[in-house]
Amino acid sequence: MSFNNGIAASPRRQGGPGIRQIGRHSGMALLKVRNLTVAVGKRTHLADIVDALSFDLNRGQCLGIVGESGSGKSTAAMAIMGLLDGKSLEMSGSVVFDGTELTDLTPREFRRLQGSDIAMIFQDPMSSLNPVLRIGDQITECVLAHHRSSKKDAWDKSVDVLKQVGMPDPVGMMQRYPHQLSGGQRQRVMIAMAIIFKPRLLIADEPTTALDLTIQAQILELLKALSRDLDMGLILITHDLGVVSQMCDEVIVLYSGRDVERGPTQEVLEHPKHPYTIGLLGAHPSLDAEDAMLTPISGAPPSIWRRPSGCAFRDRCPQAEAMCADQVPELATVGHASHQAACLIYGGHVSPEGETA
Repeated sequence: MSFNNGIAASPRRQGGPGIRQIGRHSGMALLKVRNLTVAVGKRTHLADIVDALSFDLNRGQCLGIVGESGSGKSTAAMAIMGLLDGKSLEMSGSVVFDGTELTDLTPREFRRLQGSDIAMIFQDPMSSLNPVLRIGDQITECVLAHHRSSKKDAWDKSVDVLKQVGMPDPVGMMQRYPHQLSGGQRQRVMIAMAIIFKPRLLIADEPTTALDLTIQAQILELLKALSRDLDMGLILITHDLGVVSQMCDEVIVLYSGRDVERGPTQEVLEHPKHPYTIGLLGAHPSLDAEDAMLTPISGAPPSIWRRPSGCAFRDRCPQAEAMCADQVPELATVGHASHQAACLIYGGHVSPEGETA
């Protein structure tokens, strides 16, 4: 997996005449995201929820995207999935999936990929599952929506995928309603619906929220096994750095819509450079250090409408200096060749006029 922020954004084009092929070959990344920006507001006054996010994801690899609530993690995922509300949000940039520029697709063309080639596990299974339909009806509906098959074949396929995700008594579970399942069982149903067509890309948005540690470990192990067995690219969105350390090959740390640190997971977690990453680690409990004190990050993330000048983290940063109010940091290499941080301590800033210093 590699990262590149130097490619110019490509404006979103609605209702293009067809699918633009970028060119497929065995060595290319499964997903290439370049300068992905999602803004809200009127054209005369836009605020960026996600600001120029770029990354590559290869088959069989896991990328973690971490940050506090409101950092833009889920919005970035929804943009990649083509699920943004085009009436209230404006998207720009390039998203290339297996050689296809997704931002060129019409809604109908995108729907052919959603669920079959690109799938997503949403944060709260209870709000994603229909409470008045049996589990079996919901999974088979998913099958019938994407493939022409008989109801019996769709039912059998649904039972098989529940077995694949380790659901106890899959035939019996097909007859139950969502409220009759535990939190872990509902999450397995969501994973089953996401992987039933063996997608090449899976986005998991906080897949272990509100689960106890035992069930969380089972779900994470299941996702890891599926990624390995299906050679599937996996994007894991979470606020839990412990989950990232178990699952991810590389990690991006988002703050107020911008990536402030990125690189190989163990390198970033063992040698964090950006004060925000250091703060996240300091606020995360560790079973290895029984007497360690948790140190919360003071303050709260800024509103997208009232970001401070210069570095967005400066009002909460214990190392902030006067220059942090005037200069917007860009990612710069820190130590390891693939480890980057956007902090003036390490150089690589941008002047207010946009000229690289």
